[in-house]
Amino acid sequence: MLKAVKMTSRRSAALLVTAVLFVSACGGSGATASPTTPTSAPSAATSAAASPTSAAPSAQSTAAGSPAATATPFDATPGDVTLVAYSTPKAAYDAIIPLFQATPDGSGVNFEESFGASGDQSRAVAAGLPADYVAFSLSTDMDRLVKANMVAADWNSGSTKGMVTDSVVVLAVRPGNPKNIHTWDDLLQPGIGIITPNPFSSGGARWNIMAAYGAWIKAGLTQDQAVAKLTTFFHNILVQDTSARNATQTFLAGQGDVLISYENEAIAAKQGGQDLDYVVPDSTILIENPAAVTTVGDATDKAKAFLTFALSQPGQQTFANHGYRPVIDGINPPDGYTFPTPAGLFTIADLGGWPAVATKFFDPTNGIVTQIEAGVGVNP
Repeated sequence: MLKAVKMTSRRSAALLVTAVLFVSACGGSGATASPTTPTSAPSAATSAAASPTSAAPSAQSTAAGSPAATATPFDATPGDVTLVAYSTPKAAYDAIIPLFQATPDGSGVNFEESFGASGDQSRAVAAGLPADYVAFSLSTDMDRLVKANMVAADWNSGSTKGMVTDSVVVLAVRPGNPKNIHTWDDLLQPGIGIITPNPFSSGGARWNIMAAYGAWIKAGLTQDQAVAKLTTFFHNILVQDTSARNATQTFLAGQGDVLISYENEAIAAKQGGQDLDYVVPDSTILIENPAAVTTVGDATDKAKAFLTFALSQPGQQTFANHGYRPVIDGINPPDGYTFPTPAGLFTIADLGGWPAVATKFFDPTNGIVTQIEAGVGVNP
C-alpha cells in the first residue's frame, strides 16, 4: 500500500494515514475493469487491481476518482517538511531528499512524505492533509489548491512556469513488441488489451488520453472522428487502476498487451530489471509536472529551499537519472537512455490548456470522457 513515510530516522507513530485517503491511492476496490477478459491474469498481482470479468463492471463503493474530502489528516511533526505528491516520483524524491539534507540549507531538515494518485492527493490537501511542498501530475490539481487559498496564485511565475519535471507519454509493450504496437491507431485493433489508470483519480491517465486524442487531432481528424477513435480505445482497456504506479504494477503482473505510461515510469521499470520495452510514438504529448510550496504549512522556508534544490542542477540530474526529462538545460539522460524529441510532439496548450480540457473532457457530468466511460460501464 502506498502510505505516508517519514524519510528520516525519526519514524514517529504520529505519522498516521487513513484508509479513506490511501485505499483509493493503492488501487484495491478503486480499480475498475472493463468487460474484456485478459489473456493472462497475474497469479499474485502486486497491484490490487480487480480481475476483469465477462460482465460490465458495476459501480464500486469507493469508485475511482471519488473525492477524498473526508480524509483525516495525519499528525505531521511540527517543523518537518511535509511533502505530498503523485505516485510515480517517489524513488526520485527518495534520492533527492538526502542530497538536499547534505547541503547547508537542508542540514537538519526532516521530511514526511505522502504519495498517491494525483487528483486524490490534491483533494486530500484541500480537505486538510498537512502539506508544505506539493507535486502533482498536472496543473489542474495545483489550481484546486490555489482556489482554496493554499497555494499562491503566482506559483507558476518562475522560469520553469512552476514545472519541476517533464516527460512524454509512451507505449510500454511486452519484450520484442510481439503485437507490433507503434502508433495510437495500433491500440484500436481488436484483441489489443490496454492498461491505463482511471482519469478521475489519476493525472497520468488524463495525460494518456489527451496524448491519444491530440495525436488524432494533429493528424487532421475532426473532433467527432477523434472521439469515435477514443471510444474504441476505451473499449480495449482491461483495467483502470487509481494511479499510474498501480497501472504499471498491473502490467508487470501480466495483464494487457500495452501500458500507456509516463516515459519515466517505463524507464524506471527497465532500470529495475522489469521485462518490458517501450515505444515513443511519433506524435505524443509533452507531460509537464508542477510543484509548489503551500501557504498553509509550518515549514515554508525549508520547503522553498527544497524546491529551489529540486530545480537546481543536482536536483534535476537526479530526476533525470530516474527517467524524468529536465526543465533546465545541461542535464544528461540516465545511462543507456536518450530523450528523443518526437517529430509530432505537442503540448496541452495546443489542445486549449488544462482548464478548458478538464471541463470539456473530464467534467463529472457532461465531459466527453465521462460519457465514454459510462458507455463501458465505469462511473467517475
